[in-house]
Amino acid sequence: MKLVTYDDGQVGYLDGEEIAALDVATMREYFERGGADETGERVPVADTKLHAPIIPKKLLHTAGNFREHEEESKQVGWSHEIAPWIVFFQNVDAIVGPDEPVVYPEHLTEELDYELELAVVIKKPGTWFSPEEASDYIGGYVIFNDITARDIQRHEMRSGVFSFCKAIDTFCPLGPWIVTPDEIPDPHDLAMELRVNGEPRQTSHSGRMSVTIPEILSHYSALGYSAGDVVSTGTVSGVAGFSPDAASLYLRPGDVMEAEIERIGVLRNPIVSWEDAHGKPAPPRVRW
Repeated sequence: MKLVTYDDGQVGYLDGEEIAALDVATMREYFERGGADETGERVPVADTKLHAPIIPKKLLHTAGNFREHEEESKQVGWSHEIAPWIVFFQNVDAIVGPDEPVVYPEHLTEELDYELELAVVIKKPGTWFSPEEASDYIGGYVIFNDITARDIQRHEMRSGVFSFCKAIDTFCPLGPWIVTPDEIPDPHDLAMELRVNGEPRQTSHSGRMSVTIPEILSHYSALGYSAGDVVSTGTVSGVAGFSPDAASLYLRPGDVMEAEIERIGVLRNPIVSWEDAHGKPAPPRVRW
């Protein structure tokens, strides 16, 4: 089942070319209640506006979990390594949905980058559970595009902590829907690709993780999960910032990103300028 949030915040699931509405106020409530009944209302998908499928209480990032991304990160010579088991929190107010713009804050960064990630939606509250128990806590899978300002990250990495560079408003595309586990029997067997203006930039496979999804979920369970929390599993190789020709690959206003994961779908987001988004020039340049 593909769970969606649409129009004025209604919750439903895709049924062919229609959305079947569910009797629940938010997607988080859907997981908190353990499901919901249909209302009987159905609307054509083409006549609706899809939003980010869920706004979680917590969105936990996993850094460096794909061996290939860990290796490519060594090309930039940062003061701290990117490796498995690095975890940090995302600003959930930065979440945007399918076809919603990522605003380029040109007063903050000149190195805007993309990061395709598979993310897991937590089905129910839980803490201190084992990898063998982790499947009981998986409510579904969703595409996450971890937008990053690399020049800001480079400065943050001097302390070994990076957060601001990934948490700026609109830097968290999530969607286009949540796919329940019955439709994805093996989340470690999914093709992954991110394109910019139709050109493949990241092409990989979820089987290349260093640490498995059950291990990740179990490890972070010490923090305590709420129903509807989201956990990312890390990005794959091919990001602009770790390329020998990074300057030519960074995102610019007018670009369109398409983040695709097999069995889930495509999360599409355009890049727009600050002025186009806010109707006024960007604030004065900030120097880091």
